Parts: sequence; C-alpha cells; structure tokens
Amino acid sequence: MSMTMAEKILAKAAGEKEVEAGEIVMANIDVAMTHDLTGPLSVESFEKINTPNVWDPEKIVVIFDHQVPADSIEAAKNHMIMRKFVKEQKINNFYDVNEGVCHQILPEKGHIVPGEIVVGTDSHTCTHGALGAFSTGIGSTDMAMVFSTGKLWFKVPETIKFNINGQLPDYVYAKDVVLNIIGNIGADGATYKACEFGGETVRDMSVSDRMALCNMAIEMGGKTGLVEPDKKTIDYIQKRSTKPYEIMKTDPDSNSLEKVDIDVNNLEPQIACPHNVDNVKSVAEVEGIEIDQVFLGSCTNGRLSDLRDAAKIIKGHEISSKTRMLVIPASREIYRKALNEGLVGIFIDAGALVCNPCCGPCLGGHVGLLGPGEVSLSTSNRNFKGRQGSSEAEVYLSSAAVAASSAIKGKITDPRNLK
Repeated sequence: MSMTMAEKILAKAAGEKEVEAGEIVMANIDVAMTHDLTGPLSVESFEKINTPNVWDPEKIVVIFDHQVPADSIEAAKNHMIMRKFVKEQKINNFYDVNEGVCHQILPEKGHIVPGEIVVGTDSHTCTHGALGAFSTGIGSTDMAMVFSTGKLWFKVPETIKFNINGQLPDYVYAKDVVLNIIGNIGADGATYKACEFGGETVRDMSVSDRMALCNMAIEMGGKTGLVEPDKKTIDYIQKRSTKPYEIMKTDPDSNSLEKVDIDVNNLEPQIACPHNVDNVKSVAEVEGIEIDQVFLGSCTNGRLSDLRDAAKIIKGHEISSKTRMLVIPASREIYRKALNEGLVGIFIDAGALVCNPCCGPCLGGHVGLLGPGEVSLSTSNRNFKGRQGSSEAEVYLSSAAVAASSAIKGKITDPRNLK
C-alpha cells in the first residue's frame, strides 16, 4: 500500500504495517517538549493522574523561553514549578532561561531526527517537520498523558504536498513563500492536514528556511509541516545528534495525497496584514504605512540567516526616530555567532535594542509589548488582536529583509526600493 510520509511515520510509531488517513492510532512518542508557560498545567495534570514517575525522563525536554527572565511573580512561580518537576523526575534535558526559543533549541541541541513522533505544548511544534519528523502541538492535559504513558492517540491526517518550483527573486524568502500560500488557501485551508513542502525551491533552501515553512503550517490549519529529508537534513543532524533515525518519503500515488503546484519566479515580498495571518498582500500594496515598532526574531525568523539578511540592509543606516526596533536571536548559539560576525554591533550602532534569546513580544506577555493604537511590523507568525500587547494595536508580518528596510524608514518599505 502506498503511503504519505505522515502515514509512514505514524504507522511505525503505532506498530502497524500500514495506516491510512482517517484512522485513529495510538502512537509511541519519541520526544515530548514543554516550556515555562504551558508546562505548569501539564505538571498539575500529571500529578492528578497520580503516576509517580514519568515514562522516560530522557525523552522529555523542558525549555524556558516565553517569559525569560521572569517578568512577573506569576512567571517566577511557573519557573519554580518546572524546576522542581525537572529535579524530582530526573529530567536531564532541561534548558533554563539562558538558552532560547524551544523550536530552535530542540533541533539545535540534537533532539530531533527524521521519522520520529514529536509533541510539544506549543502550536508551532510543527516546525520540526523540517527535519522529516511528524511534529505537532498538543494540549497541556494531553501532555500529562504522554508524561505518564509515553503514548498518545492521533487521527492519521491527509496530506497536501506543495510542489514549489522556480528561483526566488532578490529579497524574497521562505517567509514570503509560506505567507503567499496561507493567503491563497486561507487560515483553514489545510485543517488537520499534513502540509508537505517539496520541489526545487525547497531543495535549494537551507534547513533554517525549511523550518520557517513548517513553522507556519499551523497558520493554515495544518496538523504538521513536513519536508522530505535530504543531504542537507543529514548534514544538519550529524553535527548535532547521535540518535538513530529512519528517513521516510511520500509515495507519489498515495490515496490521501493532494498536490498543489506553486511557481515562485515572480513572487514579491509578502505582508500579512491585521488581524489575520491569511490577510496577505504584496508589500507594494501596503508600502508607506507608518510603524511604531519592528520586531526581528521569534521561532519563525530569529535564526542566523535572518539576522544576516537584516544586518546587510541596516549596515550604515540608523533606525528611524519614529520607530523602535527589537532584535531577539532565537538561541544563545545564534546570539554568539551574531556577536562573532559583528551583526550585533551593526544593530546596536543603528539604534536597535538587542535582547536575550526568548520569545519576546511574540506572545504578548513579555518584553516589547504594544500600546493602544500602535503598529508593529514583525517577523513572527501571528498577528491576531492582542497578540503582541494591546487589542487596539495592529501587527503586520514580514520577512527579515522587509523588517530591516522598514525600520530604517519608519514605515513599511520594500527593500528593493530602499535608497
């Protein structure tokens, strides 16, 4: 029987020879991640189950990233709950306030390899499908069951395969590709489907760019994002992990496979406009809108390549006096490399604020919040009302290049028009 990548991974995890879309399977979990914001509820629910010990402490990863360092007494209490849990359960894979964003840390520290089932109490856990794993977000109470048993049920999803071909024009990136897809199919266009990204454009992308694609699968309703592993994937993994893995690929004649062809040769920089991620327009349609804040970072575009793209544009310029810019590397490793390459100095010299690796304003609960009526241009993944602070603020989403050129001008600016 022909199967998709998602079906093959779930079949293996469920101990089945084959599965098909629509079936319910009980799958063994390979990696279970939680963080400082959602972790305490998972711990509370786990304790109610009254299981004395987690099923496998080596397969659990706890990362502090949403409110780090603690910005309130409540956040500090959450950190205390999770530190106590980690100590009691002898969980070695614990990353405290100094490491960075969970969806960067998991692959960076070698926790993700192809063919695994990865769950996390964060909706953007789908990011890790960029390495060929079936990775998805779950609720905190579901995570309590995983902590207790190491298993979780799934409905096997259908798959949409986006065959992306063509050469990306100058100043057009993976973020523009995925925003364009979301704008075309809608926020519910891939509900509970595996979003697989392939084609020559994706093959040419770095692993970091593939992470940006998979990260936003949830913004079109997807259950997970996936990219077929190749040499780039293997090279990335071999530098970071010694775990065994199995590469699985989609059979082209799979029954549950829907194919969508996309040509990016003429794609322009894209902007998601308030207050929905699928409200996508070309940068030319919104150019000139004044902004109060630019946020460069997040689990979508806080990687080294994003910082490089932005720094190349900002070097020699100053941030507009009408605009503040926050630069937040996604991890300590990225921060250190950005320091060594002189990128941090470029941002500081231009007048930007460079913050510690964390989620920053993305979740609307930490640094850099927006006030009523303020407008932000962000490289993150969501722009719902209240997402980055006041419900009366507006958030636009873009690539790092658009964010950088806009910070210089104090208004949304096409980097191709920057003079």
